[in-house]
Amino acid sequence: MTTGTAALTDATRQRSEHARRDAAKAISAAQRSGNRTSFAAMARAAGVSRSWLYTQQDLVTAIRRLQDRQPTNERTGPQPASVASIQRRLEAALSRIKQLRAENSDLTRRLETAYGEIRRLRGTCRSPEGQDPDSY
Repeated sequence: MTTGTAALTDATRQRSEHARRDAAKAISAAQRSGNRTSFAAMARAAGVSRSWLYTQQDLVTAIRRLQDRQPTNERTGPQPASVASIQRRLEAALSRIKQLRAENSDLTRRLETAYGEIRRLRGTCRSPEGQDPDSY
């Protein structure tokens, strides 16, 4: 091995040892804190990439063990709606129905008024022969 190759190999080994040491420190800190942990969080804390972290089987095992023993406080997946939530949604829907019924009644009244006005105008606009102007 040449001197340049030996130095490169040594630097790579040191960088790998440093990364493993930092990852192990991050895992230990997470164990002490008791916070929810993820591979992304561990990689960030250690200053390494997630892809590198996944290649280190012993570290993967330690992180998974840590995840298994920590209860999650986060909702994972669909959750049923609470009674209070359903009650609020029902009240909102009933309020909207009431509003739409009022609008519908108002529009119906206005349409009836418009039809009455049209009839009135047609009655006063008859041609001298008695024919409806729309029948031309």
